[in-house]
Amino acid sequence: MENTETSIFDFIIWGGAALSLLGLVGLVWCIIYVARARRAHLSDEEMRARLKRALPLNLGALFVSVIGLMLVIVGIFLS
Repeated sequence: MENTETSIFDFIIWGGAALSLLGLVGLVWCIIYVARARRAHLSDEEMRARLKRALPLNLGALFVSVIGLMLVIVGIFLS
């Protein structure tokens, strides 16, 4: 017989998966943002300004994705 009871670890796993997906969306957005800036043939100053704006968002998205993957691993390990 299968246990259909949801545990707190299921919520940790699915929450971590959602965070990882959110981080992945952020990373894809950063890639598209920088690719559009490169195609626009901007001046050096304008390109640096756009890259300065994209860098913290890129690092934040990477951080969210890593935290989500850590939650998935911890949830699987503890369940």
